[in-house]
Amino acid sequence: MPAGPIRLTISAAALSLLLAGTAGCVRIGEKPPERLLGIATEARVNPGIVQSGTPQSALFIDPPAAPRALGTQRIAVRVDPTSYAYVQKALWVDTPAHQFRSLLAETISARTSRLVLDPGQYPAQPTNVLHGDLTEFSIDAAQHRAVVTFDASLVAADGQTVRRQRFSATAPLGKIDADTVAPAISKAANEVAAAVADWVAKP
Repeated sequence: MPAGPIRLTISAAALSLLLAGTAGCVRIGEKPPERLLGIATEARVNPGIVQSGTPQSALFIDPPAAPRALGTQRIAVRVDPTSYAYVQKALWVDTPAHQFRSLLAETISARTSRLVLDPGQYPAQPTNVLHGDLTEFSIDAAQHRAVVTFDASLVAADGQTVRRQRFSATAPLGKIDADTVAPAISKAANEVAAAVADWVAKP
């Protein structure tokens, strides 16, 4: 005679004990950080301002490339020339590259009145394009300062002329923790973005 299905009955009390025993081992999702941090743009386009231009006159800004240490929402602290640590109990709201690209676009648009677009916003082949490498967006632990460094490359409308320049700024800070790092990095990032905007505006 073939064996029938086996039914296992667990009482409510036994089930409660089983769940209590595994409660410390099961976690749905990661524990959220105590703080989400971001940078603030100091130069802003005023509401109601209409900016227009042709695809040939608009400036397209690519998200900058960044090293692996900065390709994360964790806030990098350079301990020495060859190693990083990360700020505890805090994360960036977005990766440094995406935050800096947004700050660059807003700053250039505000300081130059130029139409600034993301290459993905326009179907045609972009002409004036600002590329770059965000090599530092971190805290220098030895010097107790924020450091932002951006290597900008501007490709002209003719597609043949390229200008390249490094921009870097620092901002001091005292204790390195979730309360101090974002304002310091934000200050340095705004200084770099302003310098890039003035460089882009040059003929």
